Amino acid sequence: MKAQATRRFVAVALTTTALGLSMPAFAADEPQAAQADAQATEAADTGDTGAIIVTARRRSETLQSTPVAITAVNTAMLEAKAAVNIGDLQGAAPGLLITQQNSGAQAANISIRGLTYADIEKSQTPTVGVVVDGVTIGTNTGQLQDAFDVAQIEVLRGPQGTLFGANTIGGVINITRSKPTKEPGLKAEATYGRFNTLSLKAIANYGDGENWGVKAFYFHNETDGFYNNVVQKKNGGWSKGDSFGGSILFTPSGTGFEAQLTVEKVKQTFDPVVANLANSSEVFCLFEPAVECNRNNTTDLYTVFSAPATSSYSAPNATLELNYDMDAVKLTMITGWRKSTEAQTQDFDGSSTDLYYVDRRQHYEQWSQEIRAAGKLFDGFDYVVGGFYFKSTYDLTQWSRVFGFNPAVVPTLFDLNSQHVEGRTESYAFFGDFNWKLADTVRLSFGGRWSHDNKQLFNGFAGGKLINPDNVDRTQFVPVGTGNANFSKFTPKVGIDWRPTNDLMVYASWSRGYRSGGFSPRAATAATASTPFQNETVDSYEVGVKLAAFDRKVELNLAGFVSDYKDMQQNLTVPGGPTGNQTITGNVAGGALIKGVEVDGTFRVTDNFKLTGSLAVMDSHFRNFVANGVLGTAIVPFDYSKNNLIYAPKFTASLGAEYKQPTSFGDISTNVGWRHISPYDEQLSAASLTPVLTGGTVTKVIVNGNDPRVRTTTQDLVDASLTFNFDLNDTKAYVRVFGRNLLNEKTTTHAFTVAGLWSFGMALEPRTYGATIGFKY
Repeated sequence: MKAQATRRFVAVALTTTALGLSMPAFAADEPQAAQADAQATEAADTGDTGAIIVTARRRSETLQSTPVAITAVNTAMLEAKAAVNIGDLQGAAPGLLITQQNSGAQAANISIRGLTYADIEKSQTPTVGVVVDGVTIGTNTGQLQDAFDVAQIEVLRGPQGTLFGANTIGGVINITRSKPTKEPGLKAEATYGRFNTLSLKAIANYGDGENWGVKAFYFHNETDGFYNNVVQKKNGGWSKGDSFGGSILFTPSGTGFEAQLTVEKVKQTFDPVVANLANSSEVFCLFEPAVECNRNNTTDLYTVFSAPATSSYSAPNATLELNYDMDAVKLTMITGWRKSTEAQTQDFDGSSTDLYYVDRRQHYEQWSQEIRAAGKLFDGFDYVVGGFYFKSTYDLTQWSRVFGFNPAVVPTLFDLNSQHVEGRTESYAFFGDFNWKLADTVRLSFGGRWSHDNKQLFNGFAGGKLINPDNVDRTQFVPVGTGNANFSKFTPKVGIDWRPTNDLMVYASWSRGYRSGGFSPRAATAATASTPFQNETVDSYEVGVKLAAFDRKVELNLAGFVSDYKDMQQNLTVPGGPTGNQTITGNVAGGALIKGVEVDGTFRVTDNFKLTGSLAVMDSHFRNFVANGVLGTAIVPFDYSKNNLIYAPKFTASLGAEYKQPTSFGDISTNVGWRHISPYDEQLSAASLTPVLTGGTVTKVIVNGNDPRVRTTTQDLVDASLTFNFDLNDTKAYVRVFGRNLLNEKTTTHAFTVAGLWSFGMALEPRTYGATIGFKY
């Protein structure tokens, strides 16, 4: 009887989408370096020739002359560590966190300056934008890009709404892939490492050397995984992925015209394993073996008890970029298309008892079109203006096996009340960004973007009937509700910079970013399903200094910021639905205040020895954060003002050293890196509650911080590599040995507690090592 009642409660509470999971630059090859050198001529009037070129403001500028807090990440660092994806950027730039969320394929929890969105639902939008070759990825799924064939990665900190649009309130990770070289060439390598990890990479180029070039690329990665699944008696967390495609570049000489078409397909299968973090205060521990409950969130994470599960992901994409340089103005048009198909089963309770197992099927497609013009209106006044269009559609069907106690019955046959969600987004925007040289050493930067978004959402349930997973459409489901709403916002920015010498710049800026509103996919009544949540905004105030000294042997960047976070979108509990309450997304009053100081720099000790470093100190807190919650059977206001913001460490730092020793056969390169990340919370939750009584009635509940199980340990991540480079006439060969997380830090990358029912987490990759052999010509 007890199990039956609990089953009914959990079935309704969790028949939702994924259980309400809330909560210095490097040119890849010599031709790419030559391209950067050509771009540098645009910045010659700054005296910064030969410096790192970035495109953070949709124009080619030197890093040290850009009045934006930006880190141009050395992608050689990723190669030296045999990195698989951009997650290895974590801690490499001030205040940057990138962790994997394995409840979705290529899904990332990305945080910059304490602003993040830790969810994988496609009805919601990111807080940090990931842009690949000018195309924005519209959801958290797909953001965890492969660290392969990368020319440059720029990490822009703070709101970037003017040039990159909505949903960039935390910042932007701007990834540029290498262009076809237009010359015959091949680069290939193979890597083998711990946990039977195998990686194969190849890039082939061909062309006439002047007017056209083609590039083909292939990347394969597979691993047995680093978890020990004692139930299945094998490694858990295995994965296998392939990424392949090609690019065509056409640049007819003397015309100022350039066209590049890139097509790619990503295919992945993996084991979406989770570790059980449930304790005796939670319902699921009543049904689980004692040894599987009350486990720690460090060393215990790596032993798991889950049933077999598989996620498959297929994602083709294409990008067309056209440029026409007419001297006085440069026109750019970027068309992007991405599509994905996902099918994922997952044992979310992480125990050997069959308590909560799901089957999720999803489809997503997006189109984007950006047209912009850049040039000089007159001497000392340059501009970028343009327009942007974006459209996406998605559907999700989820079957849940709740308290089934029989893994042999698949969720698609067990669940007669499966959920179906369909969403549609259509957006357009107009923007302008301007630089006006008021005097020889003073420049005013200003601009703005007007954005309009239309969001639509349908959600419904099967209503007691089986749904064929291979033949799903909306008409098979009983509607809970539908929503259709428009959201508009103007996001301005203004800044001023002073450059008394070519080696020193001081700047100050104010910018506003916003994250558009939408609808709640987990709403359980017609009223809440049709009621939208509204925009949230961040006002960022920043001052900074960029300094170069000793003939550019030392470069140092310092920034201080204050971010005022308003109308936060958070999960709220409100009355209604089959269980008497429901979880929806809503805006809460109060907001948050985030303050910080960031430093990063480079010290070229000698021509062969270079040091890089960064640090960020951040203070953040909620202000009057009150939202509805459940106490017993009553819904009362919960005050979360004492809780920490999630993915907001108080201190991060990094230090890297690179030394090259010339030899008779080429050189030997040694790389050592250290990243320090102080503890941070991964979910807005409750460690304990203090009811506030008025006349014997609970009128408010004080939440005393987040649950400690969702807090990471202090991380000191040490990576190292030794590379032997051989010059063999026109061919360069290399052999590399590497190690990651050499101190074997063990903690969570994502952790979650679920409404007093159970808790789960995902683990940081432990110490690993391997070797790479490769060549290029």
